[in-house]
Amino acid sequence: MSKQKTYDRIARLYDILDLPFEHFRYRPVRQVMFEGLSGDLLDAGVGTGRNFPYYPKDCTVTGIDLSPSMLGRARSRKDRLGTAVELIEMNVLELDFPDASFDSIVSTFLFCVLDNEHQQGALEQLCRVCRPGGIIHILEYTISENPWQRFIMKLWAPWVRFAYGAEFDRNTEQYLEAAGLELLETTFLHKDIIKLLTVRPKAG
Repeated sequence: MSKQKTYDRIARLYDILDLPFEHFRYRPVRQVMFEGLSGDLLDAGVGTGRNFPYYPKDCTVTGIDLSPSMLGRARSRKDRLGTAVELIEMNVLELDFPDASFDSIVSTFLFCVLDNEHQQGALEQLCRVCRPGGIIHILEYTISENPWQRFIMKLWAPWVRFAYGAEFDRNTEQYLEAAGLELLETTFLHKDIIKLLTVRPKAG
């Protein structure tokens, strides 16, 4: 099943399925993810709009997603919250923006969903549309080194793969250099399972 069909299928249940994780895990993580970002901002893989309450006030935000059904939920949330964001149906592998369009870019668990063969291509697109000196924040899961936590994540993995088409161990940083990006910092925001990669286009 394609990623679009997967998320079109799950869109109406997405927020319900994610509610416990959103309440106990993701809210503080989202807040940190937007710290220090400014200017024209791209939310790549905007989903149902869970990031909306955390957008910096001085940012002009564009949100993209591959799934029309997820975007439909995001538009309803936008209307309900009054969030200033332009929502566009778009594939991160084929961004329809000019080069150097954004000062800041975020992706929230997007690269957990992208297959390994698409990781570099998506990063190259983000690099292309990011302005020189701009910042890209990539939030993703990683497999815990704690034996018990690791065991639990392995148990969850088949469900996560079926429901979301996602994996816990994409290790996106291994594709950064080939995509023209420089890793500035890796910060764990929840135990050792949710990490924030802070990257930027390589100078020159």
